[in-house]
Amino acid sequence: MSQDVLLGKSLPELTHWVEATGQPSYRGKQLYDWLYNKGIHRLDEITVFPKAWRAEMAAYPVGRSQIHHHRTAPDGTRKYLLKLHDGLIVETVGIPTEKRLTVCVSSQVGCAMACDFCATGKSGFTRHLQAHEIIDQVLTVQEDFQQRVSHVVFMGMGEPLANLDQVLKSVYGLNQDIGIGQRSLTISTVGVPGKIRELADHYLQITFAVSLHAPNQHLRESIIPTASHYPFQELLDECREYVAITHRRISFEYILLAGVNDLPDHATELAKQLKGFQSHVNLIPYNPITEVPFQRPGKKRINVFKQILQDHKIAVTVRYSKGLEADAACGQLRSNFRRSAPATVK
Repeated sequence: MSQDVLLGKSLPELTHWVEATGQPSYRGKQLYDWLYNKGIHRLDEITVFPKAWRAEMAAYPVGRSQIHHHRTAPDGTRKYLLKLHDGLIVETVGIPTEKRLTVCVSSQVGCAMACDFCATGKSGFTRHLQAHEIIDQVLTVQEDFQQRVSHVVFMGMGEPLANLDQVLKSVYGLNQDIGIGQRSLTISTVGVPGKIRELADHYLQITFAVSLHAPNQHLRESIIPTASHYPFQELLDECREYVAITHRRISFEYILLAGVNDLPDHATELAKQLKGFQSHVNLIPYNPITEVPFQRPGKKRINVFKQILQDHKIAVTVRYSKGLEADAACGQLRSNFRRSAPATVK
Protein backbone atom coordinates (compact mmCIF):
# COMPACT_ATOMS: atom_id res chain seq x y z
CA MET A 1 0.00 0.00 0.00
CA SER A 2 1.25 3.47 -0.89
CA GLN A 3 2.41 5.55 2.05
CA ASP A 4 1.13 9.14 2.06
CA VAL A 5 4.32 11.17 1.85
CA LEU A 6 5.27 14.58 0.48
CA LEU A 7 8.00 13.57 -1.96
CA GLY A 8 6.54 13.00 -5.39
CA LYS A 9 3.80 15.61 -4.98
CA SER A 10 3.59 18.50 -7.45
CA LEU A 11 3.61 22.19 -6.52
CA PRO A 12 -0.22 22.45 -6.63
CA GLU A 13 -0.52 19.30 -4.50
CA LEU A 14 1.99 20.58 -1.94
CA THR A 15 0.26 23.96 -1.85
CA HIS A 16 -3.08 22.27 -1.15
CA TRP A 17 -1.47 20.16 1.58
CA VAL A 18 0.16 23.18 3.24
CA GLU A 19 -3.14 25.09 3.23
CA ALA A 20 -4.81 22.08 4.86
CA THR A 21 -2.33 22.37 7.74
CA GLY A 22 -3.36 26.00 8.32
CA GLN A 23 -0.52 27.75 6.48
CA PRO A 24 -0.90 30.38 3.72
CA SER A 25 -0.67 29.23 0.10
CA TYR A 26 2.75 30.83 -0.51
CA ARG A 27 4.21 28.29 1.89
CA GLY A 28 3.56 25.67 -0.79
CA LYS A 29 6.31 27.12 -2.99
CA GLN A 30 8.67 27.20 -0.01
CA LEU A 31 7.94 23.58 0.82
CA TYR A 32 8.43 22.63 -2.84
CA ASP A 33 11.82 24.36 -2.91
CA TRP A 34 13.04 22.78 0.32
CA LEU A 35 11.81 19.35 -0.73
CA TYR A 36 13.27 19.20 -4.24
CA ASN A 37 16.14 21.71 -4.22
CA LYS A 38 17.40 21.59 -0.64
CA GLY A 39 16.62 17.92 -0.16
CA ILE A 40 15.12 17.91 3.32
CA HIS A 41 14.52 14.61 5.10
CA ARG A 42 12.26 16.02 7.85
CA LEU A 43 9.82 18.92 7.95
CA ASP A 44 11.47 20.43 11.04
CA GLU A 45 14.48 21.23 8.80
CA ILE A 46 12.48 23.95 6.96
CA THR A 47 13.71 26.96 8.92
CA VAL A 48 11.52 29.47 7.04
CA PHE A 49 8.37 27.85 8.46
CA PRO A 50 6.99 28.83 11.88
CA LYS A 51 8.67 26.97 14.74
CA ALA A 52 5.36 25.82 16.19
CA TRP A 53 4.28 24.35 12.82
CA ARG A 54 7.61 22.56 12.43
CA ALA A 55 7.24 20.99 15.87
CA GLU A 56 3.66 19.94 15.16
CA MET A 57 4.46 18.43 11.73
CA ALA A 58 7.90 16.99 12.54
CA ALA A 59 6.70 13.39 12.40
CA TYR A 60 4.90 13.72 9.05
CA PRO A 61 6.74 11.51 6.52
CA VAL A 62 8.67 13.33 3.82
CA GLY A 63 9.42 10.09 1.99
CA ARG A 64 13.20 9.88 2.13
CA SER A 65 15.20 6.70 2.63
CA GLN A 66 18.31 6.04 4.70
CA ILE A 67 21.69 5.02 3.28
CA HIS A 68 22.09 1.54 4.75
CA HIS A 69 25.42 0.75 3.09
CA HIS A 70 27.51 2.13 0.25
CA ARG A 71 30.62 1.21 -1.68
CA THR A 72 32.83 3.22 -4.03
CA ALA A 73 34.80 1.73 -6.93
CA PRO A 74 38.18 3.11 -8.08
CA ASP A 75 36.49 4.67 -11.13
CA GLY A 76 34.29 6.77 -8.81
CA THR A 77 31.10 4.77 -9.25
CA ARG A 78 29.14 4.60 -5.99
CA LYS A 79 26.73 1.78 -5.20
CA TYR A 80 24.14 2.31 -2.46
CA LEU A 81 21.84 0.11 -0.44
CA LEU A 82 18.91 2.27 0.69
CA LYS A 83 16.60 1.29 3.55
CA LEU A 84 12.97 2.12 2.82
CA HIS A 85 10.23 3.01 5.33
CA ASP A 86 9.26 -0.66 5.74
CA GLY A 87 12.83 -1.84 6.28
CA LEU A 88 13.26 -3.29 2.79
CA ILE A 89 16.50 -2.68 0.94
CA VAL A 90 16.86 -1.36 -2.60
CA GLU A 91 19.92 -0.62 -4.72
CA THR A 92 20.87 2.49 -6.65
CA VAL A 93 24.09 3.51 -8.39
CA GLY A 94 25.74 6.88 -9.01
CA ILE A 95 27.92 6.86 -12.13
CA PRO A 96 30.08 9.97 -12.61
CA THR A 97 31.90 10.97 -15.76
CA GLU A 98 33.71 14.16 -16.67
CA LYS A 99 30.58 15.95 -17.86
CA ARG A 100 27.63 14.14 -16.26
CA LEU A 101 26.30 12.29 -13.25
CA THR A 102 24.02 9.38 -14.07
CA VAL A 103 21.86 7.53 -11.56
CA CYS A 104 20.80 3.95 -12.20
CA VAL A 105 17.53 3.56 -10.30
CA SER A 106 15.53 0.54 -9.22
CA SER A 107 11.79 0.33 -9.86
CA GLN A 108 11.01 -2.72 -7.71
CA VAL A 109 12.35 -4.49 -4.65
CA GLY A 110 13.60 -7.63 -6.36
CA CYS A 111 12.33 -8.76 -9.75
CA ALA A 112 9.96 -11.41 -11.07
CA MET A 113 11.54 -11.73 -14.53
CA ALA A 114 14.04 -14.38 -13.28
CA CYS A 115 16.79 -13.73 -15.84
CA ASP A 116 19.40 -16.45 -15.31
CA PHE A 117 22.36 -14.06 -15.47
CA CYS A 118 20.97 -11.45 -13.05
CA ALA A 119 21.57 -11.32 -9.29
CA THR A 120 18.27 -9.49 -8.76
CA GLY A 121 16.39 -12.18 -10.65
CA LYS A 122 17.86 -14.76 -8.30
CA SER A 123 16.51 -12.92 -5.25
CA GLY A 124 12.84 -12.99 -6.31
CA PHE A 125 10.20 -10.26 -6.24
CA THR A 126 9.04 -8.47 -3.06
CA ARG A 127 7.06 -5.39 -4.10
CA HIS A 128 6.78 -2.43 -6.46
CA LEU A 129 8.46 0.84 -5.57
CA GLN A 130 6.33 3.94 -5.28
CA ALA A 131 7.20 7.00 -7.38
CA HIS A 132 8.62 8.86 -4.38
CA GLU A 133 10.93 5.92 -3.64
CA ILE A 134 12.33 6.18 -7.17
CA ILE A 135 12.73 9.96 -6.99
CA ASP A 136 14.40 9.58 -3.59
CA GLN A 137 17.17 7.48 -5.15
CA VAL A 138 18.08 10.36 -7.45
CA LEU A 139 18.03 12.92 -4.64
CA THR A 140 20.16 10.65 -2.44
CA VAL A 141 22.88 10.31 -5.08
CA GLN A 142 22.70 14.03 -5.85
CA GLU A 143 23.22 14.90 -2.19
CA ASP A 144 26.03 12.40 -1.68
CA PHE A 145 27.95 13.59 -4.75
CA GLN A 146 27.09 17.26 -4.09
CA GLN A 147 26.45 17.50 -7.83
CA ARG A 148 23.35 17.85 -9.97
CA VAL A 149 22.18 14.61 -11.54
CA SER A 150 22.04 14.97 -15.32
CA HIS A 151 20.81 11.54 -16.44
CA VAL A 152 18.67 8.76 -14.98
CA VAL A 153 18.43 5.19 -16.27
CA PHE A 154 15.77 2.73 -15.11
CA MET A 155 18.16 -0.20 -15.28
CA GLY A 156 18.45 -1.16 -11.63
CA MET A 157 16.47 -3.76 -9.71
CA GLY A 158 13.10 -4.68 -11.16
CA GLU A 159 11.14 -4.55 -14.41
CA PRO A 160 9.97 -0.94 -15.00
CA LEU A 161 7.07 -1.84 -17.30
CA ALA A 162 5.65 -4.17 -14.66
CA ASN A 163 5.34 -1.08 -12.44
CA LEU A 164 4.48 1.33 -15.23
CA ASP A 165 2.07 3.63 -13.35
CA GLN A 166 4.62 4.50 -10.66
CA VAL A 167 7.49 4.64 -13.14
CA LEU A 168 5.56 7.14 -15.26
CA LYS A 169 4.73 9.21 -12.19
CA SER A 170 8.41 9.26 -11.24
CA VAL A 171 9.40 10.24 -14.79
CA TYR A 172 7.11 13.27 -14.64
CA GLY A 173 8.46 14.13 -11.18
CA LEU A 174 12.10 13.83 -12.25
CA ASN A 175 11.36 15.98 -15.27
CA GLN A 176 9.09 18.67 -13.81
CA ASP A 177 10.22 18.81 -10.16
CA ILE A 178 13.90 17.79 -10.28
CA GLY A 179 14.48 19.43 -13.67
CA ILE A 180 15.97 16.52 -15.61
CA GLY A 181 15.04 16.61 -19.30
CA GLN A 182 13.03 13.68 -20.62
CA ARG A 183 15.67 13.04 -23.27
CA SER A 184 18.10 12.39 -20.39
CA LEU A 185 15.89 9.62 -18.98
CA THR A 186 16.10 5.99 -20.12
CA ILE A 187 13.57 3.24 -19.38
CA SER A 188 14.79 -0.31 -19.94
CA THR A 189 12.60 -3.42 -20.19
CA VAL A 190 12.88 -7.14 -20.80
CA GLY A 191 9.41 -6.88 -22.31
CA VAL A 192 5.93 -7.13 -20.83
CA PRO A 193 3.13 -7.90 -23.34
CA GLY A 194 1.05 -4.83 -24.13
CA LYS A 195 3.08 -2.47 -21.96
CA ILE A 196 5.36 -1.19 -24.74
CA ARG A 197 2.32 0.04 -26.64
CA GLU A 198 0.93 1.56 -23.43
CA LEU A 199 4.21 3.41 -22.88
CA ALA A 200 4.21 4.63 -26.47
CA ASP A 201 0.77 6.20 -26.00
CA HIS A 202 2.27 8.64 -23.48
CA TYR A 203 4.50 10.17 -26.21
CA LEU A 204 7.45 10.65 -23.90
CA GLN A 205 10.76 11.97 -25.19
CA ILE A 206 12.71 9.41 -23.18
CA THR A 207 15.19 6.87 -24.49
CA PHE A 208 13.56 3.44 -24.57
CA ALA A 209 15.75 0.34 -24.26
CA VAL A 210 14.69 -3.28 -24.75
CA SER A 211 16.83 -6.03 -23.22
CA LEU A 212 16.92 -8.57 -26.03
CA HIS A 213 19.98 -10.72 -25.13
CA ALA A 214 19.26 -13.27 -27.86
CA PRO A 215 18.45 -13.34 -31.59
CA ASN A 216 15.59 -15.88 -31.37
CA GLN A 217 12.86 -17.15 -29.08
CA HIS A 218 14.46 -20.47 -28.15
CA LEU A 219 17.74 -18.97 -26.95
CA ARG A 220 15.99 -16.06 -25.27
CA GLU A 221 13.77 -18.39 -23.23
CA SER A 222 16.82 -20.36 -22.11
CA ILE A 223 18.28 -17.31 -20.35
CA ILE A 224 15.06 -15.36 -19.64
CA PRO A 225 12.43 -17.93 -18.57
CA THR A 226 9.57 -15.40 -18.52
CA ALA A 227 10.19 -14.73 -22.23
CA SER A 228 7.98 -17.78 -22.83
CA HIS A 229 5.03 -15.44 -22.26
CA TYR A 230 6.18 -13.00 -24.95
CA PRO A 231 7.08 -14.55 -28.33
CA PHE A 232 10.15 -12.96 -29.92
CA GLN A 233 8.42 -11.74 -33.06
CA GLU A 234 5.52 -10.28 -31.06
CA LEU A 235 8.05 -8.36 -28.98
CA LEU A 236 9.72 -6.97 -32.11
CA ASP A 237 6.33 -6.13 -33.65
CA GLU A 238 5.39 -4.13 -30.55
CA CYS A 239 8.78 -2.40 -30.71
CA ARG A 240 8.12 -1.42 -34.33
CA GLU A 241 4.75 -0.07 -33.24
CA TYR A 242 6.51 1.98 -30.57
CA VAL A 243 8.78 3.53 -33.20
CA ALA A 244 5.82 4.27 -35.47
CA ILE A 245 3.88 5.99 -32.68
CA THR A 246 6.70 7.95 -31.02
CA HIS A 247 9.01 8.49 -34.01
CA ARG A 248 11.90 7.68 -31.66
CA ARG A 249 14.38 4.88 -32.17
CA ILE A 250 14.76 1.99 -29.76
CA SER A 251 17.97 0.87 -28.09
CA PHE A 252 18.39 -2.90 -27.92
CA GLU A 253 20.48 -4.15 -25.00
CA TYR A 254 22.39 -7.36 -25.64
CA ILE A 255 24.44 -8.86 -22.81
CA LEU A 256 27.22 -11.01 -24.26
CA LEU A 257 27.54 -14.34 -22.42
CA ALA A 258 30.61 -16.36 -23.38
CA GLY A 259 29.69 -19.43 -25.42
CA VAL A 260 25.96 -18.81 -24.97
CA ASN A 261 24.82 -15.95 -27.21
CA ASP A 262 28.07 -14.44 -28.52
CA LEU A 263 28.84 -16.62 -31.55
CA PRO A 264 29.16 -15.17 -35.08
CA ASP A 265 25.98 -17.00 -36.10
CA HIS A 266 24.14 -15.24 -33.28
CA ALA A 267 25.37 -11.86 -34.53
CA THR A 268 24.28 -12.63 -38.09
CA GLU A 269 20.83 -13.76 -36.94
CA LEU A 270 20.44 -10.69 -34.75
CA ALA A 271 21.35 -8.42 -37.67
CA LYS A 272 18.69 -10.04 -39.83
CA GLN A 273 16.07 -9.64 -37.09
CA LEU A 274 16.81 -5.92 -36.77
CA LYS A 275 17.18 -5.14 -40.48
CA GLY A 276 15.24 -2.00 -41.39
CA PHE A 277 14.63 -1.19 -37.71
CA GLN A 278 15.06 2.35 -36.41
CA SER A 279 17.29 1.19 -33.59
CA HIS A 280 20.70 1.05 -31.94
CA VAL A 281 22.31 -1.99 -30.33
CA ASN A 282 24.26 -1.75 -27.08
CA LEU A 283 26.51 -4.77 -26.65
CA ILE A 284 27.23 -5.28 -22.94
CA PRO A 285 30.01 -7.71 -21.99
CA TYR A 286 28.70 -9.71 -19.06
CA ASN A 287 29.46 -8.58 -15.50
CA PRO A 288 29.95 -11.91 -13.66
CA ILE A 289 28.11 -12.76 -10.43
CA THR A 290 28.80 -15.60 -8.02
CA GLU A 291 25.36 -17.23 -8.32
CA VAL A 292 25.77 -18.48 -11.91
CA PRO A 293 28.60 -19.84 -14.11
CA PHE A 294 28.20 -17.36 -17.00
CA GLN A 295 31.41 -15.65 -18.09
CA ARG A 296 32.37 -12.55 -20.05
CA PRO A 297 33.63 -13.23 -23.58
CA GLY A 298 37.09 -12.11 -24.62
CA LYS A 299 37.67 -8.86 -26.50
CA LYS A 300 38.29 -10.68 -29.79
CA ARG A 301 34.90 -12.40 -29.65
CA ILE A 302 33.24 -9.10 -28.67
CA ASN A 303 34.86 -7.26 -31.57
CA VAL A 304 33.88 -9.97 -34.07
CA PHE A 305 30.24 -9.77 -32.91
CA LYS A 306 30.29 -5.99 -33.23
CA GLN A 307 31.88 -6.09 -36.69
CA ILE A 308 29.25 -8.49 -38.02
CA LEU A 309 26.50 -6.12 -36.93
CA GLN A 310 28.29 -3.18 -38.51
CA ASP A 311 28.77 -5.13 -41.75
CA HIS A 312 24.98 -5.51 -41.83
CA LYS A 313 24.52 -1.74 -41.32
CA ILE A 314 23.30 -2.11 -37.73
CA ALA A 315 24.22 0.81 -35.44
CA VAL A 316 26.12 -0.69 -32.51
CA THR A 317 28.17 0.34 -29.47
CA VAL A 318 30.05 -1.77 -26.94
CA ARG A 319 29.20 -0.58 -23.45
CA TYR A 320 31.35 -1.83 -20.61
CA SER A 321 29.90 -1.77 -17.10
CA LYS A 322 31.41 0.67 -14.63
CA GLY A 323 32.03 0.05 -10.96
CA LEU A 324 32.88 -3.64 -11.21
CA GLU A 325 34.84 -3.42 -7.96
CA ALA A 326 31.69 -2.10 -6.22
CA ASP A 327 29.50 -5.10 -7.11
CA ALA A 328 27.80 -2.94 -9.73
CA ALA A 329 25.91 -5.75 -11.47
CA CYS A 330 22.17 -5.37 -10.88
CA GLY A 331 21.30 -6.78 -7.46
CA GLN A 332 24.85 -7.92 -6.76
CA LEU A 333 25.68 -5.68 -3.80
CA ARG A 334 22.30 -6.34 -2.17
CA SER A 335 22.69 -10.08 -2.70
CA ASN A 336 26.21 -10.14 -1.30
CA PHE A 337 25.23 -7.97 1.66
CA ARG A 338 22.27 -10.22 2.45
CA ARG A 339 24.59 -13.22 2.62
CA SER A 340 26.99 -11.42 4.96
CA ALA A 341 24.34 -9.75 7.16
CA PRO A 342 21.07 -11.70 6.87
CA ALA A 343 19.68 -10.36 10.12
CA THR A 344 19.76 -6.73 8.99
CA VAL A 345 18.71 -6.80 5.36
CA LYS A 346 15.27 -7.93 4.26
